[in-house]
Amino acid sequence: MDKALGFKQYSLYFGIPLGLLGILILLMRSPALLTSNSMALAITADLLLTVPMVYFLLIRKSKIPKTTVVPIMLLGLLVGYSFLPAEHQDYLDLFKTWGLPLIELAVVTYVVIHVRKAVQTYKKLKNTTPDFYDTLKDVCGKMLPSKLAAAVATEIAVFYYGFVAWKKREVRKNEFTYHKKSGSLSILGGILLIIVVETIAVHFLLAKWSVVAAWIFTGLSLYTALQLFGFARALGKRPIILGPETLQLRYGILNETTLALNNIESIEVSSRELDFGKEVRKLSFLGDLEGHNIIIHLKNENTITGLYGISRKYKVLGLHLDAPAEFKEKVDRALCSNKSNKL
Repeated sequence: MDKALGFKQYSLYFGIPLGLLGILILLMRSPALLTSNSMALAITADLLLTVPMVYFLLIRKSKIPKTTVVPIMLLGLLVGYSFLPAEHQDYLDLFKTWGLPLIELAVVTYVVIHVRKAVQTYKKLKNTTPDFYDTLKDVCGKMLPSKLAAAVATEIAVFYYGFVAWKKREVRKNEFTYHKKSGSLSILGGILLIIVVETIAVHFLLAKWSVVAAWIFTGLSLYTALQLFGFARALGKRPIILGPETLQLRYGILNETTLALNNIESIEVSSRELDFGKEVRKLSFLGDLEGHNIIIHLKNENTITGLYGISRKYKVLGLHLDAPAEFKEKVDRALCSNKSNKL
């Protein structure tokens, strides 16, 4: 009964806006009705303002994030470009040039403000240093659809760790680093250098054919370089954490997974080659480019989450730690303590 009611509600929330868009499409496909700029302006206003407003009024008391109004607005923009005659798209162009950047800025500002409030609340509730990326994902998840939330959280985190979080993070007794002796920073630094050098060379080659194409390629390459820089900076900010009942394994913001201690079959200090398959993974996104010195075997499958929320299953996980022997000793001790408490 509850499921049926939920389906009816969601059908209403999304059906009415889609129905309105359908009516507008019929109007745009009718040359007899679309005879003036005034009519084009009215249809554009309906696509970009009326339909999103109707959607907002429908969902305002529901659990659907209010920020989903933005995708509805973008859908209206896409419909306008698809069905409105080219000679009547001036207002759409105006919105794309000036409106979209303002909306993007507003969404990012909204997210940052809520992240800041969440961090302050977390500090008051717990006597610990909150993890920015975890807090960011939690806040974005409450305001945006899951897939969009993961993408927005990743983009903001890259900028934060790359250009804002310069203060050194103190490593606690139950935390373990993995970037100092693994060579990961050197590998990422090498990739970054290659991107910069090749970007300069390819830019001049492309410029002989098309200056616009050259600058588009250069912009994309520089953006990739900035992301790699943020990824590298995050490695030292997000250590692996051993809790009373869980083990949080992180590789910056690139990969992460949380294990229940009672799901750990065994831990071995080993660099032996892994037989990669469906159930065998590495914590590092660099794969074979980065070695491992710890292998964790699980009783049951678990999930590792990567960039933009992409997840994969595993039962065996290889990772590199700066102090593998200490890590194994403390985890084994926590496992024994956990078992004793349940007896």
